[in-house]
Amino acid sequence: MTREEKSQVIKELTADLADNTNIYLTDISGLNAGQTSALRRACFKANIRLAVVKNTLFEKAMEASEKEFGELPSILKGNTSVMYAETGNAPAKVIKAFRKKSDKPVLKGAFIEEAIYLGDDQLDMLVSIKSKDELIGDIIGLLQSPAKNVISALQSGGGKLSGILKTLSEKEG
Repeated sequence: MTREEKSQVIKELTADLADNTNIYLTDISGLNAGQTSALRRACFKANIRLAVVKNTLFEKAMEASEKEFGELPSILKGNTSVMYAETGNAPAKVIKAFRKKSDKPVLKGAFIEEAIYLGDDQLDMLVSIKSKDELIGDIIGLLQSPAKNVISALQSGGGKLSGILKTLSEKEG
């Protein structure tokens, strides 16, 4: 690979890092062609882009990026694949589902909304991270809950109140 080609790859990787807030570093070495193809299909269905990278070039792209990757460059050893996703927990869910049939991919680390996770033992926690849309839905549900309670109390209370008034008016007559 010539110096110009390496420089171009670093520029592309730096642009990818700038454009994505959810980045997973994995090891998919040892998967056969069929398994790799199945993993790529699963990633495509989940709107995840999977790319195999050269560690040295990816590390230089991390250094050139404006983001702070902390300890992530230290885990760039061996084979490395990068998963770029819009949703923070989507790659973790794909990895977890795929590992029901295989022991790969192994999670090396993740960069999610500026938070850094190192090691495969973080996978279960990453699966449980809620996406922005899920959090907004939860907040809306929590905000609607008190209003629903007030409305239902007024509706049921109104029925009871009118029944009491009707009974009292019938007794007087």
